[in-house]
Amino acid sequence: MKNVQFKMYNLQLKFKQFLHSTFYILHSQQGFTLIEVILSLAIVAILTGLSLPVYRTLMTKNDLDIATVTVVQSLRRAQTLSQAVDGDTNWGVKVQSGGITVFKGTSYAARDATYDETFVIPDTITTGGVTETVYSKLFGAPQTTGTVTLATDEDLASIILNSKGMVSY
Repeated sequence: MKNVQFKMYNLQLKFKQFLHSTFYILHSQQGFTLIEVILSLAIVAILTGLSLPVYRTLMTKNDLDIATVTVVQSLRRAQTLSQAVDGDTNWGVKVQSGGITVFKGTSYAARDATYDETFVIPDTITTGGVTETVYSKLFGAPQTTGTVTLATDEDLASIILNSKGMVSY
């Protein structure tokens, strides 16, 4: 019986020593050193500095892709509306800096503005080439053919419109 009591007492003593040593280890470090904080901030700053240019390039490329698809869809929509003789008139597309407009009428200047469908293009994208295209009623042939160009500082997108109204990019 004394042997069991001794073992029990020994076990309790070891457990108390373990708790005491664990408590000491946990309380011996009460925070981060200044060097650790500075190194952590330096690593975060370096990673941020390296990732921002990549992020900006990807955003600009994405903006150009979205603008290109929007121009193509607008050209196809105007052609479809002209072929359907919607409103018994021609439909066209005006591409300009800051936006794309699908309009009803024989020209952008003589359009019926109540039917305008406008889409925003980011200011980082410049437009060039063919800026206004009007499609004929019923057949949907464009009155103007050529290339619509959309450009950023790093990239260029070309949209080709042929005499039959086919759009390729």
